[in-house]
Amino acid sequence: MEYIKIRFGKNLGEMHSRLSRTIDEMFRRVNPMLVLPEQTWRPQMDIYETPKEIIVVGEISGVDKEDLEVELDQNAVRISGRRREVPHGPSIRYHLAEVAYGRFERVLLLPVPINPEAVTASYANGFLRITMGKKLRDQVHRVPIDVE
Repeated sequence: MEYIKIRFGKNLGEMHSRLSRTIDEMFRRVNPMLVLPEQTWRPQMDIYETPKEIIVVGEISGVDKEDLEVELDQNAVRISGRRREVPHGPSIRYHLAEVAYGRFERVLLLPVPINPEAVTASYANGFLRITMGKKLRDQVHRVPIDVE
């Protein structure tokens, strides 16, 4: 079984401030050509939870597993990679070009802290699935009082 690289970092949620995401999205809506060419596409992601887990599913078809990287801390997950362009012959002429190629990066803030020891990732049929166990909430522990 081959594994997807998962690295653990600190404060990934602070890596991309809300302002930079807002500015990037604003430029993308005005004119997609204004977005930095190093990050040319933004895959769609779903985040949902069960009582015990947080699950992230990303649609990243055409990306080789070797070009994927997942980093996380207790509060955020960073998914990055590259979709390489399919080589074409010299006499090609496009009539429609909608598939984006190049680097991508998504930093997703998680709704609850996760346990870094309980993380798995899989990639099949163009979908990346990251399953993260929730960090156990601090439970109240009653201390008995002895009578002297």
